[in-house]
Amino acid sequence: MHNKISKIDYLEVIEYSLDPLIIHTDYQIMYINRAAEELFGATKNEIIGSSPLDIFKETSKDSIRNRIQSAYGRPADVIEETVYRIDGTTVEVELYCHPIVVEGKRAIQTYVRDITERKKADQRQIEMTAQVNELSATLVPLLNGLAILPLAGSFDDQRARQLVDIVPSKVQAQNISSLIIDFSGIYNLDNVVADQLFKINKVLSLLGVQTIITGLRPELAMVATNLNLNLASIPVMTTVKDALSYLGIEFKNNN
Repeated sequence: MHNKISKIDYLEVIEYSLDPLIIHTDYQIMYINRAAEELFGATKNEIIGSSPLDIFKETSKDSIRNRIQSAYGRPADVIEETVYRIDGTTVEVELYCHPIVVEGKRAIQTYVRDITERKKADQRQIEMTAQVNELSATLVPLLNGLAILPLAGSFDDQRARQLVDIVPSKVQAQNISSLIIDFSGIYNLDNVVADQLFKINKVLSLLGVQTIITGLRPELAMVATNLNLNLASIPVMTTVKDALSYLGIEFKNNN
């Protein structure tokens, strides 16, 4: 079995690999496979013999040069870079390289994976998250100067920080003097996130805005206690209806 495996033509194997591959030594490209030809929009004859540094932006060449030197001794970490195609256009790629031996000479094999679509998907996710966070910071107006901030869903540190950044400006823009912050829709809250959310009250108080907290379940109150947060100065109510009553607002029951 071992003898059969040893007879496999390595170049034939990597020639049909779906991942673009480059083999180079002493800053000279010795070989690229078909996938690399497609990625760079060039033939083997156009690429072989050139320097692997030629595909990188000038600002990246020094770090890539150091990376190549270290890769002769051990595999390099996976990195993301921008490289040039033969027509001068750029493409976002993921690079991984490791040492090999070609005809008794040290060389480096580099995998060049196109991550353009992944980067686009990541950007779409970032934009979608930003939109969700923007919606989660929506102030629901009730009366002149009064609004509710309903907190709902899962909060991580990033989302909580964005809330702290967004809400004060919205409060000022809408001339809010009293804000009910309702925690009843939150189903997870760790110490870091809670610390950020309760900071909203501190910021708003500096702006002269009265805040009332509602829907603070026992486990959330325990988190606040563990953080040594002083809620004595903040009216804490069970429900939004209780908060409205506290503010002297009563809704008539039509039944």
